[in-house]
Amino acid sequence: MSGIVIIGAGQAAGQAAASLRQGKYEGSITILGDETQPPYQRPPLSKQYLSGELGMDRVMVRPKKFYGDQNIALHTETRVESIDSSAKSVTTSPGDSYQYDKLLIATGSRPRILTIPGSDLSGIHYLRTIDDVDGIREAMQAAKKICIVGGGYIGLEVAAVAVTAGLQVTVLEMEDRILQRVTTPEMSEYYHDLHTGRGVNIMVNTGVSGFQGEGHISTVVCGDEKIDADLVIVGIGIIPNIELAEAAGLDCNNGITVDEHCRTSDPHIYAAGDCTNHPNPIMGRRLRLESVPNAMEQARVSAANMLGGDKAYASVPWFWSDQYELKLQMVGFSTDGDTSILRGDKAANKFAVFYLKDGEVVSVDAVNSPKEFMVCKQLYGKTVDPAALSDTNVELKTLLN
Repeated sequence: MSGIVIIGAGQAAGQAAASLRQGKYEGSITILGDETQPPYQRPPLSKQYLSGELGMDRVMVRPKKFYGDQNIALHTETRVESIDSSAKSVTTSPGDSYQYDKLLIATGSRPRILTIPGSDLSGIHYLRTIDDVDGIREAMQAAKKICIVGGGYIGLEVAAVAVTAGLQVTVLEMEDRILQRVTTPEMSEYYHDLHTGRGVNIMVNTGVSGFQGEGHISTVVCGDEKIDADLVIVGIGIIPNIELAEAAGLDCNNGITVDEHCRTSDPHIYAAGDCTNHPNPIMGRRLRLESVPNAMEQARVSAANMLGGDKAYASVPWFWSDQYELKLQMVGFSTDGDTSILRGDKAANKFAVFYLKDGEVVSVDAVNSPKEFMVCKQLYGKTVDPAALSDTNVELKTLLN
């Protein structure tokens, strides 16, 4: 019996299946995922789940019972080996075949792997899945010195959890500042000072050339320098999982190429989440986003259109990162701006930096400032008075008029 098949069992998959049922779809829905768990939220993994603040039941997209109640066939630990678009079928590694009327590819992404001398030693971890974090949590119980390779958001979130738990933490970043790929020098400096103030040792312009140890990691080699570590977390970026799509003949270019309806070059196949490269009409360019809001919204759009709708995906990207007691919320890309406006007090850890281009708001980095974050979503693309924007006595809502 044909129906809708979803490859991948992450947040996009879980949301798409739910949206299909909410859209009154009564046909079969099959989710094929290679992880051990039902769809779960990834953002808490490097934060509240790693610290033990949240248990597994709290990170699930929906309770496992939901899938049975909604007659959704959920197959975990099931790897899809191939897509036959002409036969409209997918084949899994055990050799099972599933026919589809419509197919959603939500394969997400995977960590970029370090292949250097000693990279096969035990004690070196990557953080992507719930099983990864379970392994890291267990290792942290016995560890004293943790070395984090990569000064991006994931690495810094882990650093915050680890130093708070009493570990000696070193962060290694090969660029000349942390967060270099994703934010401005101003915000990099703020987060550098934040972490070093909490006891984290941050080393920039430092590449890792190897690992040493007798079976288990004991030393991280950075050229002539050696750093003691009994636990290593590598966070140097992710790679979109597009191999299945490429092998099936779908157009791919830094992700699976989709249109504004989340449809691939095959009209019966849709894609959503980290693995997609999509047009953004608001920003006037194509993007591949690694974010939960993007995955969830693309899932809803895909579901609506698989049911015969004509829904377009057009959203300003937004992201967040929790480090210590600070919540950073971002709208747009700060690197798009040519001017920055500070509102609030950095010393009080409650502020927002608005970024303008030709006088128009294009982004905000808001630290413990949810109001500024929400208003920026509405201010995006609007010309505003910089003086009013920086003045905390001016109610932000008045700038929306």
